[in-house]
Amino acid sequence: MTQNQSRILAVKEGQTPPLAELAALIRTYTPEDREFAASLARETAVKRFGKKIYFRGLIEFTNYCKNDCLYCGIRRSNRNAVRYRLGLDEILTCCRWGEQAGFRTFVLQGGEDPYFTDERVAEIVSAIRREFPDCAITLSIGEKSRESYQRFFDAGADRYLLRHETASPAHYARLHPPELTLENRVRCLKDLISIGYQTGCGMMVGSPFQTAENLAEDLLFMKDLNPQMIGIGPFLPHHGTPFRDQKPGTLEDTLFLLSIVRLMLPKVLLPATTALGTIRPGGRELGILAGANVVMPNISPADVRKNYLLYDRKIGTADAPADSYSALREAIRSIGYEPANERGDYQWEDDIHD
Repeated sequence: MTQNQSRILAVKEGQTPPLAELAALIRTYTPEDREFAASLARETAVKRFGKKIYFRGLIEFTNYCKNDCLYCGIRRSNRNAVRYRLGLDEILTCCRWGEQAGFRTFVLQGGEDPYFTDERVAEIVSAIRREFPDCAITLSIGEKSRESYQRFFDAGADRYLLRHETASPAHYARLHPPELTLENRVRCLKDLISIGYQTGCGMMVGSPFQTAENLAEDLLFMKDLNPQMIGIGPFLPHHGTPFRDQKPGTLEDTLFLLSIVRLMLPKVLLPATTALGTIRPGGRELGILAGANVVMPNISPADVRKNYLLYDRKIGTADAPADSYSALREAIRSIGYEPANERGDYQWEDDIHD
């Protein structure tokens, strides 16, 4: 067994290596080490979740954003973005199709759009909750006040996704405009957890200026935060951003970190992201084989999909929802897993003892 494999095994056994050791692991892992981590992560995920892969219906309801993050294709400075907003009826139409197709979770994702005031967001959440009382509602709409988060929760939202992007304040400042700070992002995450949301954080792998130490900081931050969901995807450049010429993150690094996160936080809900499928055909399936247990097919209207582009060459933008959904279900079955028509909530009780 290599030194790196010993470190990986220690993570599985509940030991958290110090930052320097985690950084060395990230910097020096080999393909054999990555497969070793993936095999342990698969074993861990199957022991806890079986072969179920939970589906979430993703509704990208606005691509307006007040922020100017340097990596994001819907940043406010991208004058070439074709902007759109979905109305309440359009959102409910997506949910109706999704429920008929078998979805029991809807994810409302959008830029930080001032048009969608707290009142409007709460109205949307309440309408979905009334019509689909047994479904989970997830929001992914950025940084808000604690009062706003509480209002959405009281309206019926169950979960909230807010990727922290990087746990290093210095690195965070190189990816975002000055008005956005890691301190406030962490405040938001802690507010969400204390209110009672099933809360998700996460980061980009291979983002500009990122070091192995940064990624080790991310792992330690997430271990300490202990969120219910973690979203990890490779950085992919967009032609309408200052990072247009930066190198993308790699599939290999992303898969390796997915496995480490599964071993570090065995109960976490861990998506195989669309970005994984974009960087390589079959990337989402590889994510599942590295320990992921969630996928989020896009059920947004076909005519707006092509306009919600956080990065270039995003897969599925030209597909009808039914086609995307069917193809992904078959792909998951082809690797021996089973699409699950369940809410797939985080299991708070620790009823499995390793």
